[in-house]
Amino acid sequence: MKLSEELQWRGFVAEHTLDQISDLDKAPRNFYWGTDPSADSLHIGHLAALMMCACFVRHGYTPYYLVGGATGQIGDPKDTVERDLKGLDEIEKNKAALAAQIIRVTHSPEGTQLVDNNDWFKDVKFLPFLREIGKAFSMTQLLDRQFVQKRIGEGGSGISYAEFSYTLIQGYDFLHLFRTYNVDLQLCGADQFGNCTSGIHLIKRLENATADCYSCPLIIDKVTGRKFGKSEGNAVWLDANKTSIFDFYQFWLNQSDDALEDYFKYFTFIMPEELDQILAEHRENPGARLGQKRLGFEVTKVVHGEEAAKQAEKLTAFLFGDGKIEDLSEDDVELLAKSFPTVETGKTLVDILAETGLASSKGEARKLITGNAISVNGTKATQDQTISTLSLIKKGKNKFALVR
Repeated sequence: MKLSEELQWRGFVAEHTLDQISDLDKAPRNFYWGTDPSADSLHIGHLAALMMCACFVRHGYTPYYLVGGATGQIGDPKDTVERDLKGLDEIEKNKAALAAQIIRVTHSPEGTQLVDNNDWFKDVKFLPFLREIGKAFSMTQLLDRQFVQKRIGEGGSGISYAEFSYTLIQGYDFLHLFRTYNVDLQLCGADQFGNCTSGIHLIKRLENATADCYSCPLIIDKVTGRKFGKSEGNAVWLDANKTSIFDFYQFWLNQSDDALEDYFKYFTFIMPEELDQILAEHRENPGARLGQKRLGFEVTKVVHGEEAAKQAEKLTAFLFGDGKIEDLSEDDVELLAKSFPTVETGKTLVDILAETGLASSKGEARKLITGNAISVNGTKATQDQTISTLSLIKKGKNKFALVR
């Protein structure tokens, strides 16, 4: 497929400034995509935009990934309230973590440019910035922005001058990258399209040149109907220390049949012919959840690598099958320890259940045991006992704790 065809097939089409989307099939261009280091990990809301970037890279476009050390000091304005300012040390730590995730997920070539807008903003002086950049914007234009209207309208929380100025800073980023690297295309999520057009405006006004923005839709959680993100309280992180590899795999394994086709297109590198085959096999026996298993494997492979995906697959089969704990490798056990409450050996089963939260109290723990709701390494527990070896404690169908 051509780039425009793949973007349309995957659903990566929202607003853009192109005359027509097929313009993207002409000579490859330099593009940039940016994010602020507001956390020490990206989440699957970012993942869709990164997979869109990967499409452009596969079709010969040259990527410039911006992690905003300068914009991160202000914070992208939200529709509701002012953001809390991050400390400079925290911003530096977050920048390094995000840069590594971006390169890994997008499969970008060695030597891909990672840029930080603090590298140029640290030398920008206030009055020259106002004379060149501030003079290029109309207050009427800025006040019309949706997030500003929500913040200053009736019942709004108000907006600081710092956050109000964020769009000027982001616009200047595009101008700087255009001047420095001949970047004339910005990729973004649909919620950033307004800020992106600020850069187009500056490039046209100050350089008498043309640039474009291209956005993908915000991906909606098929279960909750909300977008994926930390502000929504449903973030699934790309950092294995925040969302374990096992939990990441399980998230995709638990998706509905209705979500499969869209999520394969958004979050994997699978192409149409193979996807048609996967979905056809899934429909033959939906109860086997072949589609969810393949989705979980493919997305985990994108984010954490093929070996991690195989390990998550193996542990899932172990936890919900007839596997034996002695067959697990040290790495398998480590992954379990990151995924489930873990305690040391030498404690009683009642104490373990209460300590790990599988039971709310020791009294409830005893009732669970006598009610045949607890198993130890696949064998139903009928009485309290001391657990002295590596063991997996299971409550009901899908609650676990590890003893090691």
